[in-house]
Amino acid sequence: MTSATSRSLGTTTDKTTVVSRRIAPLASIIILASFPTAVLAHDHGENKIPEGHVVSPEPLDATLWVHIFLMMLAFGVIFPVGMVLGVAKNRWHVPTQALGTVIAIVAWFLGHAHKGRQFVSGNVHARFANILMFLLAGQVVFGGYLKLHLEKGIHGRIRRVVRPLHGVLGKAMPVLSWTQIVFGVITALGFCQGDHLGQCAAHFIMGSAFIAYGILLTLVLLVGQLWLRRTGRSQEFFDSAVIAAWGCVNTFTEHRWGTGWVKNDWQHTTMGVIWWSAGLAGIWLSRDRDGNPKRNFIPAFVIAVTGWGMSAHPQDLPVSAMTHSMFGKTLMATGLSRIIEIAFVLKDKPSLSDDGRQYNSWQLIPVFLLYASGLLFMGATEEQMDLVASSSMDHISYILILYSLAFLMFLFVNINITMYDYISNAQGKVVLANGEAPQANGHHRSVSETRQLRDAEEFELEGLISDEEDERKKPRRRADDDDSLDSPGATGAGASGGRVAL
Repeated sequence: MTSATSRSLGTTTDKTTVVSRRIAPLASIIILASFPTAVLAHDHGENKIPEGHVVSPEPLDATLWVHIFLMMLAFGVIFPVGMVLGVAKNRWHVPTQALGTVIAIVAWFLGHAHKGRQFVSGNVHARFANILMFLLAGQVVFGGYLKLHLEKGIHGRIRRVVRPLHGVLGKAMPVLSWTQIVFGVITALGFCQGDHLGQCAAHFIMGSAFIAYGILLTLVLLVGQLWLRRTGRSQEFFDSAVIAAWGCVNTFTEHRWGTGWVKNDWQHTTMGVIWWSAGLAGIWLSRDRDGNPKRNFIPAFVIAVTGWGMSAHPQDLPVSAMTHSMFGKTLMATGLSRIIEIAFVLKDKPSLSDDGRQYNSWQLIPVFLLYASGLLFMGATEEQMDLVASSSMDHISYILILYSLAFLMFLFVNINITMYDYISNAQGKVVLANGEAPQANGHHRSVSETRQLRDAEEFELEGLISDEEDERKKPRRRADDDDSLDSPGATGAGASGGRVAL
């Protein structure tokens, strides 16, 4: 009786231990992710905010600066890197995202514990922070559940829903993080309130669109050329479709219909008209007479014309006029360099090489200029221009700072794309589609050279076969020997055609 009871208790204990090991990580993740909800109700110190303002006059204190740095580190650097590792199915995905989550939670507490400058409650940054942290908590729970590898019974059906949802939220996180960073900047400075909201939204939305366009072109250039070829469409088809859709929106939203035409309504509305008009033409020209994908100049020309219009946009402040002028010239350079790329560098071809891995250095020029254009436009709102004009900084220094940020963003995007490409292609060892293997100096070995190298490597490694593999091959060799002895003429064939083991 005692022995049976002990065995029964031991079995129960083992089962309990197994269940605990599976549930404990998930429970810990849920508890960790729910921590931020404990600090939602706190005193914002709104009695220090002057009437008619949304922020108090005090400077940002050290705690809030640490909050800003940690949040930008987590959401601006670590989570995008972790997303790339997840898409590439790398084992460092989970540790990277776990590190980012811990930093984000610490920064969340610091954001509610600061002194110094106070902000009105219910601001856009605070509201969106709740949504973002809720999604982060959901990502942590989803990731923890998938890590448990529960696939039997109902868990199999749950996993089929959780896995794609986890992937979609993970890929959307960089976009949501960028949005929250923008909200954080305008909230910290007290910008985009009242009459400034419309032009502020236009600058940030349009600027972000140019940056997103640059990121997409970077992806297509570095890792998406073969994908684009498989779609059966040219790059200009997609560009023209987006331009046409955006133009339709601008045509009917830039002027308050039923009221008088004021200030820059004419320019903004006609800019929308040329966008959808040119976009439709670009869509039509994206195929040749035989229905094959065809390159054209339309999207690049639209960008150049938009830059020309923006460079002559009337402004109240000299620094604003110079910043808008530089933005327009950057856009014009983007369009012109893109036309040169299509017509003279690529000569209307989709890419330089059949394998889709080669590109000309000139092709990076229009891509980078889109990053710079976006940041220049985002940094040219009325309140930002007032702030620069009231400081000791001139317009040249301000523009150089924005260009520096564009270079850093361009670098970060290229690092992430290169990392994905390296991990996804057998740790950087790429076998090209045409049978060639890339070398360190950028040249390619011929097919015969590649085969000779492979044969030499096989010869050198043949003597390193493990004993276990030899044992596994012995039964197969015996069977082959038996078959050869039973078949007519096998002795001669085996003697002349058999391979000598080294």
